[in-house]
Amino acid sequence: MDVSFLGGPRPQRGVGVVAPFDFALDRELWRWVPDEVSLHLTRTPFVPVEVSLDLARLVSEHETLGKAVRALTAVEPEVVAYACASGSFVGGIAGERAMGEAMVRASDSGSVPAVTTSGALLEALAELRVRRVALLTPYTESVTRALRDYVAEAGVRVSGCAYMGLTRHIWRVPYREVVAMARRTVRVGGADALFISCTNLPTYDVIPQLEAELRLPVLSANQVTMWAALRRLGTRAVGPYQALLGGTSHALWGSGGEAVPGWPVLPEEQQEGWT
Repeated sequence: MDVSFLGGPRPQRGVGVVAPFDFALDRELWRWVPDEVSLHLTRTPFVPVEVSLDLARLVSEHETLGKAVRALTAVEPEVVAYACASGSFVGGIAGERAMGEAMVRASDSGSVPAVTTSGALLEALAELRVRRVALLTPYTESVTRALRDYVAEAGVRVSGCAYMGLTRHIWRVPYREVVAMARRTVRVGGADALFISCTNLPTYDVIPQLEAELRLPVLSANQVTMWAALRRLGTRAVGPYQALLGGTSHALWGSGGEAVPGWPVLPEEQQEGWT
């Protein structure tokens, strides 16, 4: 059979992704990526430590990141992303910036742009002009406190906070638990947005549902990472009814938080429970 008419695969632009060794949500990252972009993932070496501040420090050491970035250079990504929230906020703002600089230095040309999950979070909060944010994490109290400190250092007030206390198997948390905790966290009051932390916590499908119910932007670790990385390419992340991907929250809600004409009424909004 003559297949020469097919012409080969379409040209792709590459995003290199460095993830912790226990990252289990490769497929979720791909859901934010347009067809003309490919993800190239690598992982940090295994260490026998559960999710904690110690693990966050171990998987974000500059030498570890440098080796991971160099492993990606053969496929020539146009941007590299470190997909780990705790690993990129554990050292504060200065630590996050130093990580980004180390990743750039490790790239083949020493000039490939780099983003981290926590750096992308601050970028997204600035994009949406968020001054007060509610935080939801799967972490222990100590790791969650480090996230609060990081956000506060950036000048953003934490209006509410909830954590699950998990040290392993975070990728197994069902959406219904995320939704229930989000409702309690935002109910504390005064939030301009909700951030759901941890790149190992599934969030893609829950974001539009929560935005429709809570009437505020909902950000997640994987979402902001992909948004910021693709932004460096001059392209946009894809995702239905997500305020960060469609512009500022004013495009979706009125000044008082009410839905503006044209906002889709999703099936879950008509139900008392969560399905």
